[in-house]
Amino acid sequence: MKLKYFNRSVVLITCILSFVFIININCKTKAASSEKSMVSSPDLSIPALLEREGELAKAAEWEKTKQKVQELTQKILNRPNDIKSRLQLAVIYISEARITGEHPYYYPAILKILDGVLAMDVNNFEAMVYKASVKMSQHSFSEAKEIGEKARILNPDNAYIYGVLVDANVELGNYKEAIKLSDKMQSLKPSLESYARASYLREIYGDYPGAIEAMKMAVQAGLPGSEPWCWTKKTLAHLYEKTGNWSKAEEQLQEILSIRPSYALAIAAMARVEKEKKNYLKALELLQKAATILPEFSFHEEMAAIYDLQDQKEKAGNEYEIVINMLKEDERSGHSVALELCRVYIQKGEYDKAIEQGKTEYAKRPSNIDVNQELAWAYFKNKEINKAKEMIEVALNTGSKDSELLKRARLIKKAG
Repeated sequence: MKLKYFNRSVVLITCILSFVFIININCKTKAASSEKSMVSSPDLSIPALLEREGELAKAAEWEKTKQKVQELTQKILNRPNDIKSRLQLAVIYISEARITGEHPYYYPAILKILDGVLAMDVNNFEAMVYKASVKMSQHSFSEAKEIGEKARILNPDNAYIYGVLVDANVELGNYKEAIKLSDKMQSLKPSLESYARASYLREIYGDYPGAIEAMKMAVQAGLPGSEPWCWTKKTLAHLYEKTGNWSKAEEQLQEILSIRPSYALAIAAMARVEKEKKNYLKALELLQKAATILPEFSFHEEMAAIYDLQDQKEKAGNEYEIVINMLKEDERSGHSVALELCRVYIQKGEYDKAIEQGKTEYAKRPSNIDVNQELAWAYFKNKEINKAKEMIEVALNTGSKDSELLKRARLIKKAG
């Protein structure tokens, strides 16, 4: 069933990588420790598998994952030109990046594997698709789009490559092109991934009922309990949250946690439910629990916001510093984090730094509505009203009904 929509949709690339279906447990971003132990590899040219820690190490599939990596590594040692085994290893590492959040280690490792494959076979479609996806996850959107277009020429009937191109065009602000590509993806393969992208495009264009409808279809298309299903259901909860239907949001999250009680993203989302109820201590407890399972920068960002609400400035400042350090570690591994840093510096009241980071991101994607919104707000807080007004108009281009955007727009337009 093809979703016809007059709005637009996308999925944050770091959340659904549809080619990762080998192993599923938890997901999302985390700053990697520089001293993680590794599962030894007999060949230094093959990046090692990182040992998991804590709850993630208890997962039933972890031993199987290690065994599979050892098996693939041995195959590559026996046959260095074994492209299939190298690609399988890359897919496992992509999944491990999602599960553990060790992006600063895994993304460069995956790119090393994929570049090795492309050195042997310059037109290898799978390697190009995976590389484009990793570049998307690193926020190298223009490069991802370029690689994705080359892959599409090789295989124009592959649904997944259209997903990569939808995401790249959304992030670059090419929204009309993203809609066309999303339509094509749905016609090729109606799936969790295509419905989720349709949902996000509809949300961007202000069609929340349509976004919820499409995300429900994504949930129905998923395997209950799998990580993509959990992510999609969590995203459906967030849509209910955005439309003020907190009871339905909580219901979705409880259903996830009844199956996977250690799913960190759902735990953190439950913290927002408790925050809405003004149960700040409970919200902080949930965020700290989520961060213990999966140290993700946004968990600390949300903790800082709650401390700010309670006028606990020192604790808030400490959490913001954790966020900045995590983001900068990601940045050192090749991840573009300027937009995230812009937002954090605004929250810290360091508006000159926020503007500097916002301008860095704006130079790469001047049509993206999120980039324009954050930079507009940084200018507004820095009392550069004319610049703020110019940016906020671009941020409103798609007719988004995001409450935070609309509130900021009203304040900026009223300013002298």
